[in-house]
Amino acid sequence: MLLKVYRSLNKYFIIEKYSVRTLSILLAIFFLISCNRKIVVERKTYFPKRIDLVMPIPEKENVWVFIMAGQSNMAGRGTVEPQDTLPNKRILSINQNGELIIAKEPLHWYEPERTGLDCGFSFAKTLLKKIPDNISILIIPTAIGGSSTSQWLNDSLYRNVKLFSNFLSKVEIARKIGTIKGILWHQGESDANEKDIPFYKQRLQQLFSKFRYATGNNELPIILGELGSFSDNPVNFSLINKAIHEYAAEDKNCSVISTNDLNDKGDHLHFDSKGQRTMGKRFAEAYLKTL
Repeated sequence: MLLKVYRSLNKYFIIEKYSVRTLSILLAIFFLISCNRKIVVERKTYFPKRIDLVMPIPEKENVWVFIMAGQSNMAGRGTVEPQDTLPNKRILSINQNGELIIAKEPLHWYEPERTGLDCGFSFAKTLLKKIPDNISILIIPTAIGGSSTSQWLNDSLYRNVKLFSNFLSKVEIARKIGTIKGILWHQGESDANEKDIPFYKQRLQQLFSKFRYATGNNELPIILGELGSFSDNPVNFSLINKAIHEYAAEDKNCSVISTNDLNDKGDHLHFDSKGQRTMGKRFAEAYLKTL
């Protein structure tokens, strides 16, 4: 038996006559709590400390707008690093109030305790290298982690966001500032089940028709990303990817980027930071082929 006062815990209690096993369990719990706090701090370490409004607003004809839509791998769960927050005056986004700002990762704000690095900034940086110097890129976030295609179609309230209504409100902002050039879509994890897989292709067709109708462009390019190859549910994820490719083969204004060589962040679900940046580059390369 032990008789010892642990200084790190003595604010709360004094451990007397505990067995070695009991002390080990208590220390393990203390260690896990400390680690969890460290993870939270690291996730937000390089989040922007300030928001820079864009003044003056660029001429409308010189702003290309891209809307990010889908679920968590489009909303971003990667770790934001310094390279992701270096501003470029030609890469723009919006804040929660719909105001035009200089883009810095993370671009999504809907889920503050979950959000992280997405592919939007990498997409815009890649695109700028291949388009006229007078063009600015506006990236508008609308992705919500965990959302399904049926929830988007039904305008469900999910994580305090009315999914399709929110998309429509962002389309209105986009139209006032520039020209909507395309939609980046990554989603399917929430549909990767026996009940929803048979309807996934049909739901994509219905949803993308609604997207295009809302933007006023029936030929608007929509670029889809494959689900990751690192899932604990590989069969169903593969079936969703099959449906994605089948749909894109029938829609001349859709294309698909591959992700089977990218890594997860350790949770078998979300792309890591390198994967997000690579996806951004691939989305940009796919879009450039539509020009």
